[in-house]
Amino acid sequence: MIRQLGSQIKANNMLNIKIVTWSLAIWTAFSFVFCVAYGWLTPSSVHMYAFLEQVLPGFEWLSWRGFLVGLIQSFLYGAYAGIVYVLIYNFLHRKWAR
Repeated sequence: MIRQLGSQIKANNMLNIKIVTWSLAIWTAFSFVFCVAYGWLTPSSVHMYAFLEQVLPGFEWLSWRGFLVGLIQSFLYGAYAGIVYVLIYNFLHRKWAR
């Protein structure tokens, strides 16, 4: 009984890959939209468009195509980070949590 309860607690501390992946993907997409909105509202001397063009291939400042490309890539980068993070965390949790 105690051993079974211990394994349930151990399993409950594992991260859910779907929740973490979707959370990070939505967060990175939201951050991208925030950066673009910030760029529209501020003077060009403080824009982040050069950085966004470097880290998001195909992104073009102030075009619908560029915005959609950047939004999709940001979402996918967040999803990738979520998947990798959860897999590594759960692997290490299984190995070291006792």
